This record gives sequence, structure tokens and C-alpha cells, in this order.
Amino acid sequence: MSQARTTRGQDVASVPIAEGSSRKTLGWGERTLLSEVTFARGGVVPVHAHPHEQIGYVVRGAIEFTIGDQVTILRAGDAYVIPGNIPHACRALEESVAIDIFSPVREEYLP
Repeated sequence: MSQARTTRGQDVASVPIAEGSSRKTLGWGERTLLSEVTFARGGVVPVHAHPHEQIGYVVRGAIEFTIGDQVTILRAGDAYVIPGNIPHACRALEESVAIDIFSPVREEYLP
């Protein structure tokens, strides 16, 4: 069983993803993981796929998401769901922040 914990985002180191993007793992339990992704204008997350279901929302900015063959621009308050094993990528149209939740936990994201 997971233990209760809290995290101060300012105390978590950013991990580079690709040019102009980085992530912070803010919390995890037995079945889910929460991360924050920060983008500079033009920052990207290259095309990739993973078995984890991913759900999230844009906190700030504007991000062009490519999910499978669908391309959509999402802005602050907009949400997305990416089923496992679906190729996806994104590119920030301006400085942006998004929150991602993964299930099951992405072991490679754990500190």
C-alpha cells in the first residue's frame, strides 16, 4: 500500500525531455503518477508511445498536440486523453505548462 505524502514543486528537480521542454514528477501512488511539463516557446515533446494511459490539461499557454493522426491546439483549461500505445507529440506555441497523469505509474519517472 502506498503511503501518504506531499510534495513542494519548488523542491523537485526538472528533468529535460527535449529541446525547450522539461518535466517534474510531483506525486505517485500505487496506480497513478502526476507530473508537470514546462515548455519554452517552440519547446517539443517528440513523437513517442508508451503503454500508460495519459490524461492531462493545459495550465498555461498554448500547445499543439498530435495524438495519432489528430492535430489540435489546446489552451489553458483544455484537457486531453491519450490511450496507451498511441503515438503522440506536442509543440508549445508559447511558454506553456501542462499537467500529466499516467496510469499505471511510469517507473522511469520515479526519483
